[in-house]
Amino acid sequence: MLRLLRRCDGVGLGWTLVLLGMAVVLACSPARGWGQSECLACHADQEMKDAAGHSLAVNGEKFGQSIHGSLSCSDCHADVKTYPHPEKVAKVQCVTCHASQESELKGSVHGDGQEHPCTSCHGDAHAIFTKSDRRSAVYPLNVPTTCGHCHGNNGMAQKHGLPSVYPNYTDSIHGTALNKEGLLVAANCQSCHGSHHILSRKDPQSPTFKANIPNTCGTCHAKINVEFTEGAHGHAIAAGKMKAPVCSDCHTAHAILQPTEAKFRMQSTPICGSCHKDKLSTYHDTFHSQLGLLGGYVETARCWDCHGAHDVLPARNANSPIAPANLVTTCGRCHAGANLKFVQYQPHANARDRKMNPALYYVRLFMNLLLAGVLTFFVIHTILWLFRARMEQVRSKAGDGGDHA
Repeated sequence: MLRLLRRCDGVGLGWTLVLLGMAVVLACSPARGWGQSECLACHADQEMKDAAGHSLAVNGEKFGQSIHGSLSCSDCHADVKTYPHPEKVAKVQCVTCHASQESELKGSVHGDGQEHPCTSCHGDAHAIFTKSDRRSAVYPLNVPTTCGHCHGNNGMAQKHGLPSVYPNYTDSIHGTALNKEGLLVAANCQSCHGSHHILSRKDPQSPTFKANIPNTCGTCHAKINVEFTEGAHGHAIAAGKMKAPVCSDCHTAHAILQPTEAKFRMQSTPICGSCHKDKLSTYHDTFHSQLGLLGGYVETARCWDCHGAHDVLPARNANSPIAPANLVTTCGRCHAGANLKFVQYQPHANARDRKMNPALYYVRLFMNLLLAGVLTFFVIHTILWLFRARMEQVRSKAGDGGDHA
């Protein structure tokens, strides 16, 4: 207080009383020390800027309510020893108090402190709130927008060769649940990538590394993770076969659709077919596929309607929906009255494989030869007919000329 009065010496009694009143009010405010009172005497001015035009204003009320509200200014601005302070002050070092977070951050993809300072995620340094506070930049509802400042900006994405994922997330089932329904349990960026120790998806320690994705998604989708782990794809991943699909291969990473949506059902068969190309070609020959292609009929059977979605098992497994003993039940979900004779239908019959489907192979061969023979016969017949017609036309003209003479 005495230092403030000394600074006011010679500026007039009126201004002295005003500044003295401000100092008294700020000093008596809860959760503020003397350092705050003295600093806010100037920095409370919302129009205060430095020579470069950057705002130097501090909202005293918000700062008092923030997680740092109990600190004095010099706790962070440690080089400020006098009042007023020099024009240039040192950069605040968050590591002084947040050593563990700083350590995690250094090994992350955001390790460049100059490009990714703490405030780029936590917001205004003088208005940082706990993550459970709605005003916090890292409150679950606000996390996508906070991350989207960089990962939704094409310039930043292009600079680092990253996709602009924020628009995809907002339209996804997770983004809709969070933004429109307000479900705090819905997955946001932090749920999958972590907070400070964010690693590249190529890093084996990253929660988004391919082998780790099932467990990452399983933190919310526990039952599905168990089913996947027990299925053929889960066994393949556990055995180190990284070509096998995980959650993000079928559902994508950010633009995740509701599985019951028509758009997802229509694209599900090509997704499975991207690995099972031989089965995709035979599926396209079937009634199910042809019906689906006629006007985009949605309800026709897709791969996972018969094979299952997550607990995909081979036909030799007794628990598989396509095991011989289970086919009547599986087909009966769509075809009421299905019986043993009905399930003799082969959904992936290959007319080009003589060993697997000999009867079908020879029927196809016969039909192709018959078609080729019929077409060849009529092509020759047509050519001969045209030749005969032309000859008769020539004779007719010759005959007409002779009679006239």
